[in-house]
Amino acid sequence: MEKLDSTSYHNFVAEGNKVVEFIAEWCIDCKRLSFSVPAWEETYSNFQFGSVDVDLDRKLAEDQDIKGVPTFLVYKDGREVGRLLSREAKNEENVQVFLHKHLD
Repeated sequence: MEKLDSTSYHNFVAEGNKVVEFIAEWCIDCKRLSFSVPAWEETYSNFQFGSVDVDLDRKLAEDQDIKGVPTFLVYKDGREVGRLLSREAKNEENVQVFLHKHLD
């Protein structure tokens, strides 16, 4: 998973199929879900995965209207096509259903 910041974020999502997870170092759910990311990257290999640490780039999180972590955004050629908010994203099964819906 590529680590993103305000400099690299817009270039990352501009083209192709992307998933961006907004996380925080202190977030227990983010840490727990991080173990599933390699499997998701393999399953959905037609998408690139990136992450943004909201504590390191608060402005970017604010600009993307991120209210909590973890939050997942799906982009296709620069256009946001899916958003899984933190309250639903804390459960691995919910994330899996979300990814399957938007990435297949």
